[in-house]
Amino acid sequence: MSFEAVMPIDQAIVAPLLGAAVGLVLALTGAGGGIIAVPLLVFGLALPMQQAGPIGLLAVGLAAGLGALLGLRSGILRYRAAGLIGLCGILAAPVGVWLAHRIPNLPLTLAFALLLAWTGGRRLWRRRSLPRDAAAVVDRPCRLNPAVGRFDWNLRCARVLGATGVLSGLLSGLLGVGGGFVIIPALGRYSDLPPASVIATSLGVMTLVALGGVGAAALAGGIVWQLALPFAAGAMAGLLLGRLLAARLAGERLQQGFAVLCLVVAGLLLGRVVAAVI
Repeated sequence: MSFEAVMPIDQAIVAPLLGAAVGLVLALTGAGGGIIAVPLLVFGLALPMQQAGPIGLLAVGLAAGLGALLGLRSGILRYRAAGLIGLCGILAAPVGVWLAHRIPNLPLTLAFALLLAWTGGRRLWRRRSLPRDAAAVVDRPCRLNPAVGRFDWNLRCARVLGATGVLSGLLSGLLGVGGGFVIIPALGRYSDLPPASVIATSLGVMTLVALGGVGAAALAGGIVWQLALPFAAGAMAGLLLGRLLAARLAGERLQQGFAVLCLVVAGLLLGRVVAAVI
């Protein structure tokens, strides 16, 4: 039975459950939703990449948008920073798409797997606690003004955030991911935002970047709505549940969990590359 017909009952049950896993990861880490969404759809529902990509992007965009709104209401989302990163990402994404159409699928998959392995390994084996001495904090280009709770904007900060947006947009277009695994480390390294604010700001960026991709896919008729809607609904429910769990878990533990997730997904992708070569 085609996906354009009535969706089988098992898929109607599995789709929101898989979506909930995506939302849970988004809430706990602010990243990784796009990384696991497509593999879940490919391995869990046996979808081709052409259908899995737009569905995953829709779910990530809606769940991230919900999380961003909650963060904005709580006053922890730095919306100006998110807007700058998101705008640069939207402008850079078409370049990544252009490159993706000119690079064979196998090298792209290998590059994605190696990037994930590097990201996860670097986070997992770094020192558990790096002291934030005064000199290190002062040297960060994006610093909060405690009097107003906002960034003291300067050219160096704008450059760092803009470059982060360009890189995340390129990877989004090239590899079909939301770019959160780029945004989270960048905000953690170049700003003094607390972890909750880093996650909320990352969700805001991912919402903006997803808007363009989902719109283009919808206009081209590339979204299977019978699967996309329950998958997205599950992602939003998972995000709400994840917010409750995040308040009870340590930030360092969450980041270690995200690192393990990156390594697991990298291993799955490398296995697919090896199987294709053999």
